[in-house]
Amino acid sequence: QVQLAESGGGSVQAGGSLRVSCVASGDVTRTTNCFAWFRQAPGQDREGVARIHLSGGGATYYYGSAKGRSTVSYDRAKKTLYLQMDSLKDEDTSVYTCAAGWAGLGPCSFHSWGQGTQVTVSS
Repeated sequence: QVQLAESGGGSVQAGGSLRVSCVASGDVTRTTNCFAWFRQAPGQDREGVARIHLSGGGATYYYGSAKGRSTVSYDRAKKTLYLQMDSLKDEDTSVYTCAAGWAGLGPCSFHSWGQGTQVTVSS
């Protein structure tokens, strides 16, 4: 079982930057080879932001409007997932949630979710 705890959310001015973190604990090494960030704004569906695969070359994928302004990374020693977001816009205001999963021959199948951290961007 894996537990995830996000931190680093807060309020930031439009155009600024923010890094949110997600510390993984439990049986991470044996059960997890991919992580992702999702976000959900009030009244909207949850959407994917970024995904990282730990095997091979550490492939990363980005989605939606955050693409090109986000960088996902994972520190194996700290078991911590990061999402760096730059040039923030009002529409980036959301609850950001991390997820851990396992990717076999198919896509990342998520088995654990964090509670989320609020990011609010104001202009």
